[in-house]
Amino acid sequence: MRRLPFTVANRRQRGFTLLEMLAVIVLLGIVATIVVRQVGGNVDKGKYGAGKAQLASLSMKIESYGLDVGSPPKDLQQMLARPANASGWAGPYAKPSDLKDPFGHAFGYRFPGQHGAFDLIFFGQDGQPGGDGYNADLGNWE
Repeated sequence: MRRLPFTVANRRQRGFTLLEMLAVIVLLGIVATIVVRQVGGNVDKGKYGAGKAQLASLSMKIESYGLDVGSPPKDLQQMLARPANASGWAGPYAKPSDLKDPFGHAFGYRFPGQHGAFDLIFFGQDGQPGGDGYNADLGNWE
């Protein structure tokens, strides 16, 4: 059998066409969009849960301050640095990052409180009073 010389015309290409590549890219984009939407909802749920836990932790730190000094602080900044007239202060009782919720908003604080010695409030995802879902407010008295 006689062999023909090798030429580019005889050689068979075994690659992907541009159409096949575009189809794969579009499918990957659709899958990525679905995954990002699912994960995005879980991130908010996790941050809200972390905010509830941080509310409880900060509330205990305020109570510790109150036991040492005799009353809760007038504002949360007194948790970070010794007030001028605070005998028995054994702080700092908190770090600056403890005074912000997982969404980056400051906790609400009232002294004297309407529900107890002090009121500590986590305003939720929106950082504003009121709301439902992940925007709902939580207080240390609840």
